[in-house]
Amino acid sequence: MACNSGNCQSGCYKDSSIETQESEKNKAQNDVVKDRRSTEHLDDSTCLKCKVNRTIAAVNGVGGDFNGGDNGRFCADCFRSNLFGKFRLAVTANAMISPLDNVLVAFSGGTCSRVALQFIHEMQSRAQKNYDASRDRALPVFGVGVAFIDETAISAVSSDDLHRAIEQMKLIVSDLAPPVKQFHVVPTEAIYSLKAGDGKDRLNELINAVSDVTGKEDLLEHFRMLSLQKIAIENGYTKVLLGTCTSRIACHVLEATVKGRGYSLAADIQYVDARWKIPVVLPLRDCPIHELNMLCSLDSLMTVEVFNGTRAGINGLISSFVKLLQEENPSRESTIMRTAGKLTPFHFNRMPEDNDYNGEVASRRRQKKYNLKTKDALPPESFCPICNSPLKISTFETSINFDNGKTSSNAIGAACCASCQFQVLPKDPSSLEHFISLLPPSMVSQAEDGDRLSQKQLREQIEDCLLSDNEDGT
Repeated sequence: MACNSGNCQSGCYKDSSIETQESEKNKAQNDVVKDRRSTEHLDDSTCLKCKVNRTIAAVNGVGGDFNGGDNGRFCADCFRSNLFGKFRLAVTANAMISPLDNVLVAFSGGTCSRVALQFIHEMQSRAQKNYDASRDRALPVFGVGVAFIDETAISAVSSDDLHRAIEQMKLIVSDLAPPVKQFHVVPTEAIYSLKAGDGKDRLNELINAVSDVTGKEDLLEHFRMLSLQKIAIENGYTKVLLGTCTSRIACHVLEATVKGRGYSLAADIQYVDARWKIPVVLPLRDCPIHELNMLCSLDSLMTVEVFNGTRAGINGLISSFVKLLQEENPSRESTIMRTAGKLTPFHFNRMPEDNDYNGEVASRRRQKKYNLKTKDALPPESFCPICNSPLKISTFETSINFDNGKTSSNAIGAACCASCQFQVLPKDPSSLEHFISLLPPSMVSQAEDGDRLSQKQLREQIEDCLLSDNEDGT
Protein backbone atom coordinates (compact mmCIF):
# COMPACT_ATOMS: atom_id res chain seq x y z
CA MET A 1 0.00 0.00 0.00
CA ALA A 2 1.39 3.43 -0.93
CA CYS A 3 2.04 5.99 1.77
CA ASN A 4 0.79 8.88 -0.43
CA SER A 5 3.58 11.11 0.91
CA GLY A 6 5.42 13.38 -1.45
CA ASN A 7 8.58 13.29 0.70
CA CYS A 8 8.82 9.51 0.89
CA GLN A 9 12.17 8.18 -0.36
CA SER A 10 11.40 4.50 -0.06
CA GLY A 11 10.29 4.12 -3.64
CA CYS A 12 7.08 2.48 -2.64
CA TYR A 13 5.00 5.10 -4.42
CA LYS A 14 5.68 4.79 -8.14
CA ASP A 15 3.72 5.01 -11.27
CA SER A 16 3.12 1.60 -12.76
CA SER A 17 3.88 2.93 -16.25
CA ILE A 18 7.43 3.89 -15.21
CA GLU A 19 8.06 0.39 -13.87
CA THR A 20 6.86 -1.06 -17.15
CA GLN A 21 9.21 1.17 -19.20
CA GLU A 22 12.23 0.22 -17.11
CA SER A 23 11.39 -3.45 -17.42
CA GLU A 24 11.10 -3.21 -21.19
CA LYS A 25 14.39 -1.28 -21.37
CA ASN A 26 16.28 -3.95 -19.39
CA LYS A 27 14.77 -6.65 -21.53
CA ALA A 28 15.87 -4.87 -24.70
CA GLN A 29 19.44 -4.51 -23.40
CA ASN A 30 19.55 -8.21 -22.57
CA ASP A 31 18.32 -9.04 -26.05
CA VAL A 32 21.09 -6.89 -27.58
CA VAL A 33 23.74 -8.69 -25.53
CA LYS A 34 22.34 -12.05 -26.56
CA ASP A 35 22.24 -11.03 -30.22
CA ARG A 36 25.83 -9.74 -30.02
CA ARG A 37 27.05 -13.00 -28.50
CA SER A 38 25.16 -14.95 -31.11
CA THR A 39 26.71 -12.82 -33.86
CA GLU A 40 30.20 -13.26 -32.45
CA HIS A 41 29.66 -17.01 -32.40
CA LEU A 42 28.52 -16.96 -35.99
CA ASP A 43 31.49 -14.79 -37.02
CA ASP A 44 34.08 -17.34 -35.94
CA SER A 45 34.46 -18.25 -39.61
CA THR A 46 34.94 -14.62 -40.71
CA CYS A 47 38.39 -13.22 -41.51
CA LEU A 48 39.80 -11.18 -38.64
CA LYS A 49 41.46 -8.71 -40.99
CA CYS A 50 38.92 -7.84 -43.68
CA LYS A 51 35.87 -8.92 -41.62
CA VAL A 52 34.12 -9.85 -44.87
CA ASN A 53 35.40 -13.10 -46.37
CA ARG A 54 35.35 -16.51 -44.78
CA THR A 55 38.54 -17.99 -43.38
CA ILE A 56 40.60 -20.58 -45.19
CA ALA A 57 39.65 -23.17 -42.58
CA ALA A 58 35.93 -22.47 -43.04
CA VAL A 59 36.18 -22.73 -46.81
CA ASN A 60 38.25 -25.93 -46.80
CA GLY A 61 36.63 -27.48 -43.75
CA VAL A 62 39.86 -27.60 -41.71
CA GLY A 63 40.20 -26.94 -38.00
CA GLY A 64 41.22 -23.40 -37.06
CA ASP A 65 44.19 -24.55 -34.99
CA PHE A 66 45.72 -26.53 -37.83
CA ASN A 67 49.41 -25.71 -38.22
CA GLY A 68 49.47 -22.50 -36.28
CA GLY A 69 45.94 -21.23 -36.84
CA ASP A 70 46.48 -18.61 -39.60
CA ASN A 71 44.09 -20.55 -41.82
CA GLY A 72 41.50 -20.25 -39.06
CA ARG A 73 41.98 -16.47 -38.73
CA PHE A 74 42.44 -15.12 -42.25
CA CYS A 75 40.80 -15.49 -45.61
CA ALA A 76 42.92 -16.48 -48.59
CA ASP A 77 43.49 -12.90 -49.79
CA CYS A 78 44.44 -11.57 -46.35
CA PHE A 79 46.65 -14.59 -45.66
CA ARG A 80 48.50 -14.02 -48.91
CA SER A 81 48.82 -10.30 -48.20
CA ASN A 82 50.09 -10.95 -44.67
CA LEU A 83 52.75 -13.41 -45.85
CA PHE A 84 53.93 -11.14 -48.65
CA GLY A 85 54.04 -8.28 -46.14
CA LYS A 86 56.55 -10.21 -44.03
CA PHE A 87 58.72 -10.75 -47.09
CA ARG A 88 58.54 -7.12 -48.22
CA LEU A 89 59.19 -5.77 -44.72
CA ALA A 90 62.31 -7.93 -44.40
CA VAL A 91 63.58 -6.63 -47.76
CA THR A 92 62.89 -2.95 -47.11
CA ALA A 93 63.79 -2.76 -43.41
CA ASN A 94 67.18 -4.37 -43.99
CA ALA A 95 67.96 -2.67 -47.31
CA MET A 96 68.41 -6.05 -48.98
CA ILE A 97 67.74 -4.90 -52.53
CA SER A 98 68.43 -1.58 -54.23
CA PRO A 99 67.29 -0.46 -57.71
CA LEU A 100 70.76 -1.10 -59.10
CA ASP A 101 70.99 -4.66 -57.81
CA ASN A 102 70.93 -7.86 -59.80
CA VAL A 103 69.52 -10.60 -57.56
CA LEU A 104 70.25 -14.30 -57.98
CA VAL A 105 67.53 -16.53 -56.50
CA ALA A 106 68.72 -19.95 -55.34
CA PHE A 107 66.04 -22.28 -56.68
CA SER A 108 65.84 -25.92 -55.63
CA GLY A 109 62.25 -26.42 -56.79
CA GLY A 110 60.93 -26.86 -53.25
CA THR A 111 58.29 -24.86 -51.40
CA CYS A 112 60.57 -22.24 -49.83
CA SER A 113 62.53 -21.34 -52.96
CA ARG A 114 59.29 -21.37 -55.01
CA VAL A 115 57.65 -18.79 -52.74
CA ALA A 116 60.83 -16.72 -52.62
CA LEU A 117 60.91 -16.64 -56.42
CA GLN A 118 57.23 -15.71 -56.59
CA PHE A 119 57.54 -12.88 -54.08
CA ILE A 120 60.70 -11.36 -55.56
CA HIS A 121 58.99 -11.53 -58.96
CA GLU A 122 56.00 -9.62 -57.58
CA MET A 123 58.28 -6.95 -56.12
CA GLN A 124 60.09 -6.66 -59.44
CA SER A 125 56.79 -6.40 -61.34
CA ARG A 126 55.59 -3.58 -59.07
CA ALA A 127 58.90 -1.78 -59.47
CA GLN A 128 58.58 -2.14 -63.25
CA LYS A 129 55.05 -0.66 -63.20
CA ASN A 130 56.24 2.26 -61.10
CA TYR A 131 59.15 2.79 -63.48
CA ASP A 132 56.87 2.76 -66.53
CA ALA A 133 54.45 5.19 -64.86
CA SER A 134 57.10 7.69 -63.72
CA ARG A 135 58.07 10.61 -65.90
CA ASP A 136 61.72 10.97 -65.05
CA ARG A 137 62.40 7.24 -64.65
CA ALA A 138 65.23 8.03 -62.28
CA LEU A 139 65.33 4.70 -60.45
CA PRO A 140 65.94 1.59 -62.55
CA VAL A 141 64.35 -1.80 -61.86
CA PHE A 142 66.51 -4.41 -60.16
CA GLY A 143 67.22 -7.57 -62.12
CA VAL A 144 66.40 -11.15 -61.11
CA GLY A 145 68.05 -14.39 -62.13
CA VAL A 146 67.42 -17.99 -61.05
CA ALA A 147 70.05 -20.64 -60.30
CA PHE A 148 69.70 -24.39 -59.85
CA ILE A 149 72.62 -26.46 -58.56
CA ASP A 150 72.91 -29.85 -60.28
CA GLU A 151 74.06 -32.40 -57.67
CA THR A 152 73.80 -35.56 -59.75
CA ALA A 153 77.54 -36.09 -59.31
CA ILE A 154 76.99 -36.81 -55.61
CA SER A 155 73.42 -38.10 -55.55
CA ALA A 156 71.45 -41.09 -56.84
CA VAL A 157 69.03 -39.12 -59.03
CA SER A 158 68.79 -40.51 -62.54
CA SER A 159 69.55 -38.33 -65.56
CA ASP A 160 65.99 -38.74 -66.88
CA ASP A 161 64.43 -37.54 -63.63
CA LEU A 162 66.83 -34.61 -63.50
CA HIS A 163 66.06 -33.66 -67.10
CA ARG A 164 62.31 -33.66 -66.43
CA ALA A 165 62.79 -31.62 -63.28
CA ILE A 166 64.93 -29.03 -65.07
CA GLU A 167 62.35 -28.70 -67.83
CA GLN A 168 59.64 -28.09 -65.23
CA MET A 169 61.81 -25.45 -63.54
CA LYS A 170 62.40 -23.72 -66.87
CA LEU A 171 58.63 -23.70 -67.39
CA ILE A 172 58.08 -22.16 -63.95
CA VAL A 173 60.58 -19.38 -64.64
CA SER A 174 59.37 -18.71 -68.18
CA ASP A 175 55.74 -18.50 -67.05
CA LEU A 176 56.55 -15.52 -64.84
CA ALA A 177 55.57 -12.21 -66.38
CA PRO A 178 58.27 -9.84 -67.70
CA PRO A 179 60.94 -8.72 -66.94
CA VAL A 180 62.58 -11.88 -68.27
CA LYS A 181 64.66 -13.88 -65.81
CA GLN A 182 67.72 -15.87 -66.83
CA PHE A 183 67.84 -19.47 -65.62
CA HIS A 184 71.22 -20.99 -64.72
CA VAL A 185 71.90 -24.70 -64.27
CA VAL A 186 75.37 -25.36 -62.88
CA PRO A 187 76.78 -28.69 -61.62
CA THR A 188 78.41 -28.79 -58.19
CA GLU A 189 81.74 -29.93 -59.64
CA ALA A 190 82.02 -26.58 -61.46
CA ILE A 191 83.64 -25.15 -58.31
CA TYR A 192 86.86 -26.85 -59.42
CA SER A 193 86.99 -24.97 -62.75
CA LEU A 194 88.17 -28.19 -64.40
CA LYS A 195 86.80 -30.41 -67.14
CA ALA A 196 83.44 -31.97 -66.27
CA GLY A 197 84.81 -35.50 -65.81
CA ASP A 198 87.87 -34.44 -63.82
CA GLY A 199 85.90 -32.17 -61.53
CA LYS A 200 83.27 -34.85 -60.91
CA ASP A 201 85.86 -37.48 -60.00
CA ARG A 202 87.68 -35.10 -57.69
CA LEU A 203 84.46 -34.06 -55.98
CA ASN A 204 83.38 -37.66 -55.41
CA GLU A 205 86.79 -38.54 -54.01
CA LEU A 206 86.63 -35.60 -51.62
CA ILE A 207 83.12 -36.47 -50.42
CA ASN A 208 83.99 -40.14 -49.93
CA ALA A 209 86.97 -39.11 -47.82
CA VAL A 210 84.57 -37.78 -45.16
CA SER A 211 83.45 -40.68 -42.99
CA ASP A 212 81.01 -38.79 -40.74
CA VAL A 213 77.49 -38.57 -42.19
CA THR A 214 76.75 -35.21 -40.59
CA GLY A 215 80.09 -33.78 -41.73
CA LYS A 216 79.39 -34.97 -45.27
CA GLU A 217 76.01 -33.17 -45.33
CA ASP A 218 77.53 -29.98 -43.95
CA LEU A 219 80.32 -30.06 -46.55
CA LEU A 220 77.80 -30.51 -49.36
CA GLU A 221 75.79 -27.56 -48.07
CA HIS A 222 78.91 -25.41 -48.17
CA PHE A 223 79.60 -26.56 -51.74
CA ARG A 224 76.13 -25.33 -52.72
CA MET A 225 76.98 -21.89 -51.42
CA LEU A 226 80.31 -21.91 -53.25
CA SER A 227 78.47 -22.84 -56.46
CA LEU A 228 75.98 -19.99 -55.98
CA GLN A 229 78.82 -17.56 -55.34
CA LYS A 230 80.57 -18.72 -58.50
CA ILE A 231 77.42 -18.21 -60.59
CA ALA A 232 76.82 -14.77 -59.09
CA ILE A 233 80.39 -13.59 -59.64
CA GLU A 234 80.63 -14.85 -63.23
CA ASN A 235 77.24 -13.41 -64.28
CA GLY A 236 77.35 -10.03 -62.56
CA TYR A 237 74.86 -10.60 -59.74
CA THR A 238 75.14 -8.41 -56.66
CA LYS A 239 72.96 -10.36 -54.19
CA VAL A 240 72.19 -14.04 -53.57
CA LEU A 241 68.68 -14.68 -52.25
CA LEU A 242 68.00 -17.88 -50.29
CA GLY A 243 64.60 -19.32 -49.38
CA THR A 244 65.62 -20.13 -45.80
CA CYS A 245 62.49 -19.97 -43.63
CA THR A 246 61.75 -19.90 -39.89
CA SER A 247 61.50 -23.69 -39.67
CA ARG A 248 64.89 -24.24 -41.26
CA ILE A 249 66.51 -21.61 -39.05
CA ALA A 250 65.02 -23.24 -35.93
CA CYS A 251 66.62 -26.55 -36.94
CA HIS A 252 69.92 -24.84 -37.69
CA VAL A 253 69.96 -23.20 -34.24
CA LEU A 254 69.80 -26.57 -32.50
CA GLU A 255 72.17 -28.22 -34.99
CA ALA A 256 74.82 -25.55 -34.49
CA THR A 257 74.42 -25.78 -30.71
CA VAL A 258 74.92 -29.55 -30.73
CA LYS A 259 77.93 -29.32 -33.07
CA GLY A 260 79.67 -26.72 -30.91
CA ARG A 261 79.19 -23.80 -33.30
CA GLY A 262 77.58 -21.49 -30.79
CA TYR A 263 80.00 -18.64 -31.45
CA SER A 264 79.23 -18.51 -35.17
CA LEU A 265 75.50 -19.16 -34.78
CA ALA A 266 74.54 -15.48 -34.83
CA ALA A 267 76.19 -15.08 -38.24
CA ASP A 268 73.97 -17.71 -39.89
CA ILE A 269 70.48 -16.61 -38.78
CA GLN A 270 70.38 -12.90 -39.68
CA TYR A 271 68.58 -11.25 -42.58
CA VAL A 272 71.89 -10.32 -44.24
CA ASP A 273 75.17 -12.23 -44.45
CA ALA A 274 77.88 -10.16 -46.14
CA ARG A 275 80.87 -12.30 -45.16
CA TRP A 276 80.71 -13.73 -48.70
CA LYS A 277 81.99 -11.83 -51.72
CA ILE A 278 78.40 -11.59 -52.95
CA PRO A 279 76.13 -10.79 -49.95
CA VAL A 280 73.46 -13.36 -49.07
CA VAL A 281 69.95 -12.31 -47.96
CA LEU A 282 67.16 -14.27 -46.19
CA PRO A 283 63.84 -12.45 -46.76
CA LEU A 284 61.75 -15.49 -45.69
CA ARG A 285 63.34 -15.54 -42.24
CA ASP A 286 60.02 -14.73 -40.52
CA CYS A 287 57.88 -17.16 -42.53
CA PRO A 288 57.31 -20.70 -41.17
CA ILE A 289 57.17 -23.62 -43.56
CA HIS A 290 53.48 -24.41 -42.97
CA GLU A 291 52.52 -20.93 -44.16
CA LEU A 292 54.62 -21.36 -47.30
CA ASN A 293 53.01 -24.74 -47.95
CA MET A 294 49.58 -23.16 -47.50
CA LEU A 295 50.39 -20.43 -50.02
CA CYS A 296 51.61 -22.93 -52.61
CA SER A 297 48.35 -24.83 -52.14
CA LEU A 298 46.15 -21.72 -52.39
CA ASP A 299 47.89 -20.25 -55.44
CA SER A 300 48.62 -23.62 -57.09
CA LEU A 301 52.34 -22.82 -57.25
CA MET A 302 54.09 -25.73 -58.90
CA THR A 303 57.00 -27.23 -56.97
CA VAL A 304 59.62 -29.72 -58.11
CA GLU A 305 61.31 -32.11 -55.68
CA VAL A 306 64.70 -33.28 -56.92
CA PHE A 307 67.44 -33.59 -54.31
CA ASN A 308 65.34 -33.04 -51.18
CA GLY A 309 65.99 -36.39 -49.53
CA THR A 310 65.77 -37.23 -45.85
CA ARG A 311 68.53 -35.80 -43.68
CA ALA A 312 70.78 -38.12 -41.70
CA GLY A 313 73.04 -37.96 -38.68
CA ILE A 314 72.66 -35.08 -36.26
CA ASN A 315 70.79 -33.02 -38.83
CA GLY A 316 68.15 -35.72 -39.26
CA LEU A 317 67.68 -36.17 -35.52
CA ILE A 318 67.27 -32.43 -34.98
CA SER A 319 64.76 -32.14 -37.84
CA SER A 320 62.63 -34.94 -36.35
CA PHE A 321 62.89 -33.39 -32.88
CA VAL A 322 61.80 -29.93 -34.05
CA LYS A 323 58.94 -31.47 -35.99
CA LEU A 324 57.67 -33.15 -32.82
CA LEU A 325 57.98 -29.88 -30.90
CA GLN A 326 56.02 -28.09 -33.61
CA GLU A 327 53.22 -30.64 -33.45
CA GLU A 328 52.92 -30.12 -29.68
CA ASN A 329 53.05 -26.33 -29.90
CA PRO A 330 52.74 -24.55 -33.27
CA SER A 331 54.82 -21.60 -32.05
CA ARG A 332 57.91 -23.60 -31.06
CA GLU A 333 59.85 -22.87 -34.26
CA SER A 334 59.26 -19.15 -33.98
CA THR A 335 60.22 -19.23 -30.30
CA ILE A 336 63.51 -20.97 -31.06
CA MET A 337 64.36 -18.48 -33.79
CA ARG A 338 63.42 -15.42 -31.71
CA THR A 339 65.46 -16.71 -28.77
CA ALA A 340 68.54 -17.22 -30.95
CA GLY A 341 67.86 -13.83 -32.55
CA LYS A 342 68.84 -12.17 -29.27
CA LEU A 343 72.47 -13.04 -30.01
CA THR A 344 74.53 -10.05 -31.08
CA PRO A 345 75.10 -10.15 -34.86
CA PHE A 346 78.52 -9.75 -36.44
CA HIS A 347 79.53 -6.61 -38.28
CA PHE A 348 79.06 -8.39 -41.61
CA ASN A 349 75.38 -9.07 -40.88
CA ARG A 350 74.36 -5.89 -42.68
CA MET A 351 74.78 -4.53 -46.15
CA PRO A 352 78.16 -2.98 -47.01
CA GLU A 353 78.27 0.76 -46.44
CA ASP A 354 79.33 1.45 -50.02
CA ASN A 355 75.80 0.61 -51.22
CA ASP A 356 74.57 3.88 -52.76
CA TYR A 357 70.92 3.22 -51.96
CA ASN A 358 71.32 2.34 -48.28
CA GLY A 359 69.90 5.49 -46.72
CA GLU A 360 71.51 7.01 -43.66
CA VAL A 361 68.28 6.84 -41.67
CA ALA A 362 67.78 3.14 -42.43
CA SER A 363 71.43 2.45 -41.56
CA ARG A 364 71.13 4.17 -38.20
CA ARG A 365 67.86 2.34 -37.47
CA ARG A 366 69.41 -1.07 -38.20
CA GLN A 367 72.55 -0.22 -36.22
CA LYS A 368 70.44 0.77 -33.21
CA LYS A 369 68.12 -2.23 -33.55
CA TYR A 370 70.89 -4.84 -33.73
CA ASN A 371 73.42 -2.97 -31.59
CA LEU A 372 75.98 -3.18 -34.37
CA LYS A 373 79.36 -1.55 -34.14
CA THR A 374 81.05 0.01 -37.11
CA LYS A 375 83.38 -2.23 -39.04
CA ASP A 376 86.37 -0.02 -38.22
CA ALA A 377 85.73 -0.42 -34.49
CA LEU A 378 86.06 -4.20 -34.61
CA PRO A 379 89.05 -6.43 -35.35
CA PRO A 380 88.94 -8.40 -38.62
CA GLU A 381 87.26 -11.77 -38.37
CA SER A 382 89.00 -15.05 -39.09
CA PHE A 383 86.97 -17.70 -40.90
CA CYS A 384 87.12 -21.47 -41.07
CA PRO A 385 88.57 -22.51 -44.45
CA ILE A 386 86.07 -25.38 -44.72
CA CYS A 387 82.68 -23.97 -43.64
CA ASN A 388 83.51 -20.23 -43.59
CA SER A 389 82.25 -19.84 -40.02
CA PRO A 390 83.77 -16.98 -38.00
CA LEU A 391 86.33 -18.15 -35.47
CA LYS A 392 86.54 -16.93 -31.91
CA ILE A 393 90.30 -17.42 -31.72
CA SER A 394 92.35 -15.67 -34.38
CA THR A 395 94.12 -17.86 -36.86
CA PHE A 396 97.52 -16.47 -35.98
CA GLU A 397 97.52 -18.80 -32.98
CA THR A 398 97.53 -21.76 -35.37
CA SER A 399 100.81 -20.60 -36.99
CA ILE A 400 99.75 -21.17 -40.58
CA ASN A 401 102.74 -21.16 -42.92
CA PHE A 402 103.04 -21.28 -46.68
CA ASP A 403 106.23 -22.60 -48.20
CA ASN A 404 106.97 -21.82 -51.82
CA GLY A 405 103.30 -21.19 -52.57
CA LYS A 406 102.19 -24.55 -51.13
CA THR A 407 99.76 -24.68 -48.25
CA SER A 408 100.63 -26.82 -45.26
CA SER A 409 97.87 -29.38 -44.75
CA ASN A 410 98.45 -29.42 -41.00
CA ALA A 411 98.20 -25.64 -40.92
CA ILE A 412 94.88 -25.61 -42.79
CA GLY A 413 93.54 -28.32 -40.53
CA ALA A 414 94.52 -26.33 -37.46
CA ALA A 415 92.83 -23.21 -38.90
CA CYS A 416 89.46 -24.98 -39.16
CA CYS A 417 86.72 -24.70 -36.58
CA ALA A 418 86.34 -27.45 -33.99
CA SER A 419 83.25 -28.87 -35.72
CA CYS A 420 85.02 -29.31 -39.06
CA GLN A 421 88.07 -30.78 -37.36
CA PHE A 422 85.90 -33.38 -35.66
CA GLN A 423 83.34 -34.17 -38.39
CA VAL A 424 84.97 -33.37 -41.74
CA LEU A 425 88.75 -33.65 -41.61
CA PRO A 426 90.40 -37.10 -41.56
CA LYS A 427 92.26 -37.98 -38.38
CA ASP A 428 95.23 -39.66 -40.08
CA PRO A 429 97.94 -37.11 -41.12
CA SER A 430 98.59 -38.76 -44.50
CA SER A 431 94.86 -38.86 -45.26
CA LEU A 432 94.58 -35.24 -44.17
CA GLU A 433 97.22 -34.16 -46.65
CA HIS A 434 95.42 -35.97 -49.47
CA PHE A 435 92.09 -34.47 -48.34
CA ILE A 436 93.50 -30.93 -48.43
CA SER A 437 94.84 -31.52 -51.94
CA LEU A 438 91.29 -32.34 -53.11
CA LEU A 439 89.77 -29.09 -51.84
CA PRO A 440 88.44 -26.59 -54.40
CA PRO A 441 90.73 -23.63 -55.16
CA SER A 442 88.33 -21.21 -53.45
CA MET A 443 88.79 -23.01 -50.13
CA VAL A 444 92.58 -22.99 -50.45
CA SER A 445 92.55 -19.28 -51.25
CA GLN A 446 90.37 -18.76 -48.18
CA ALA A 447 93.11 -20.35 -46.07
CA GLU A 448 95.75 -18.18 -47.75
CA ASP A 449 93.73 -15.04 -47.04
CA GLY A 450 93.35 -16.18 -43.44
CA ASP A 451 97.12 -16.57 -43.15
CA ARG A 452 97.77 -13.07 -44.44
CA LEU A 453 95.14 -11.73 -42.04
CA SER A 454 96.65 -13.61 -39.10
CA GLN A 455 100.10 -12.21 -39.85
CA LYS A 456 98.66 -8.70 -39.96
CA GLN A 457 96.84 -9.21 -36.66
CA LEU A 458 99.97 -10.62 -35.04
CA ARG A 459 102.00 -7.67 -36.29
CA GLU A 460 99.49 -5.21 -34.82
CA GLN A 461 99.45 -6.95 -31.44
CA ILE A 462 103.24 -7.14 -30.97
CA GLU A 463 104.08 -3.88 -32.74
CA ASP A 464 104.89 -2.11 -29.48
CA CYS A 465 107.38 -4.83 -28.57
CA LEU A 466 109.28 -4.81 -31.88
CA LEU A 467 112.57 -3.02 -32.31
CA SER A 468 112.79 -0.33 -34.94
CA ASP A 469 115.48 -0.35 -37.60
CA ASN A 470 117.58 2.29 -35.83
CA GLU A 471 117.62 0.40 -32.50
CA ASP A 472 120.45 -2.01 -31.67
CA GLY A 473 118.44 -4.12 -29.23
CA THR A 474 120.53 -3.22 -26.18
